[in-house]
Amino acid sequence: MKIWVPSKAAADVLCDLPEVECVVYDGTEPVPEGAEQVEVWIPPLTPVAGLAELLARMTGLRLLQTVTAGVDAYRPHLAGGVTLCNARGVHDAGTAEWAVGAMIAVLREFPGFVHAQRKGEWTYHHTGVLADSTVLIVGYGSIGEALERRLDGFEVDVVRVARTARPGVHGMDELPALLPAADVVVLLVPSTPETAGMVDAGFLTAMKDGAVLVNAARGSVVDTAALVAELGSGRILAALDVTDPEPLPEGHPLWSAPGVLITPHVAGSSPASVRRTLKLLRSQLLRYLAGEPLKNVITGSY
Repeated sequence: MKIWVPSKAAADVLCDLPEVECVVYDGTEPVPEGAEQVEVWIPPLTPVAGLAELLARMTGLRLLQTVTAGVDAYRPHLAGGVTLCNARGVHDAGTAEWAVGAMIAVLREFPGFVHAQRKGEWTYHHTGVLADSTVLIVGYGSIGEALERRLDGFEVDVVRVARTARPGVHGMDELPALLPAADVVVLLVPSTPETAGMVDAGFLTAMKDGAVLVNAARGSVVDTAALVAELGSGRILAALDVTDPEPLPEGHPLWSAPGVLITPHVAGSSPASVRRTLKLLRSQLLRYLAGEPLKNVITGSY
C-alpha cells in the first residue's frame, strides 16, 4: 500500500507497518510519480498548489488524513469513496495556549511596552487586565474546551457558543445578544460557507468599547476591511493569528492598524502539536490496516 506523507518524521512512525510504502511529499517538491497508486495521503500543513488537479489524478485514493483541524481545502475536490479525516485534538493545546497568551498580551499592552523598551523609555501607566472579564468563546469544540481549561484560575466568566445549542452552550442564533457583554471574543469556528465573513461591521459594532477580538480560527471568518475600520476608531482591540488575505502582504493596512497584535498562523505550530500529530497518524493507520473505525471522520459540513 502506497502512502504519501508530509515529512520524514511521519514516515519514520509509519514505515514499519506491514506492506506500507511511505513516500515523503511536503508540497515544495515536484509531485512524485505514481499518484494514481496512492491509497492513503497525509498532506502537508499548507495545501499544495494545484490541489484539485492532483486529487483528480489520485484515482486509487481511499483515505485522506489531514494534519490540520480544517479540511475546507479538500472537501470540494474529493471523489466518492474517499474517507476524509481531520486532526481534531492535536492542535488543541497549542492553539488554546496561544489564545490565552494573545489576550493577555493585548490587554496588558505587551507590544507597546516592548516598543518602549527598544527606545529605552519607561512608560508607566495602568493597563487592562483579564481578571473579572467575560470571555466569549465562539465555536466551542475541542479547542474551546482546552481554552476554558487554561482560563480556569484567571478569574473570568466563560460564555460558550456553538453551532448547535446544548446544556451549558448557547446556539449561534444567540450570539448577537451575547456580544455586547463580552470583554474578550475568541473565534474558534471552522471555515465554512456559513462562517465566511460572519465577523462583519455589524458584529464588530455590537462589541463593547475596549473589547478584544481574538481570531484563532480562519482569516475568512472576519471581514478585514470592517476590522481595519473598527480598529482605526480605537474602540476595540484585536489579536490575530490568521488573516484574510494570508499571508498578509507587505503594506496592508492591517499591519499598521492601532491596537492589533498579529502572529503568522503559528498558534498550533508547536512541538506538542507535532508529537500529537505523529501519534494520531500511527493510530489511524493501524486502524485503517485492521479495518477498524477511524477517528475524526468528516461526514457533514464539519
